[in-house]
Amino acid sequence: MPIEEGDAVYLRIHASSLPEDASISLSDLRYVHVLHVDAEGKTHEGELIVNLAIADDIVEIFRELYKQAYPIEKMRLVDDYDADDERSMSDNNTSAFNYRLISGTNRLSRHAQGLAVDVNPLYNPYVKNDTVLPADAAVYADRTQDFSYKIIEGDLCWTLFTEHGFTWGGSWNTLKDYQHFEYEAP
Repeated sequence: MPIEEGDAVYLRIHASSLPEDASISLSDLRYVHVLHVDAEGKTHEGELIVNLAIADDIVEIFRELYKQAYPIEKMRLVDDYDADDERSMSDNNTSAFNYRLISGTNRLSRHAQGLAVDVNPLYNPYVKNDTVLPADAAVYADRTQDFSYKIIEGDLCWTLFTEHGFTWGGSWNTLKDYQHFEYEAP
């Protein structure tokens, strides 16, 4: 659904994940509301903000993940964590839009365009050299271990996102971002 200045979603994100000086327009963003199940099979309502260009794909992907009972622990707007990516990841919150920089750089993240989704981030950390994010996810950087919420190449989550044109951060060479799926706008 579109986000308009003054509506309830706008009031949640304004000056939080959407700062005053953001270069993205509200008309480029969509609020999506989807169902998901956790590892215990309980159904929950989830919400994401994504770019208009991928909104329909995101709804299709998460509809199929729900139908197949693919576990996602939480899915709330990052604004519920004061737009603090580390807090959101540590709480294993699946999220998308957050107007922020790529970790360790001065470049805007694909999240700042609403073109990236982080799925079950605590269990699918960002790993570069000795850095693991979120900081409390080091045990999950060992991808030889079995645990709930783990994304691997070829699983349902990976398959659905890649079939819809997303790239998985777990297949990158210089770092691994196992939680991260991003879309390259044409």
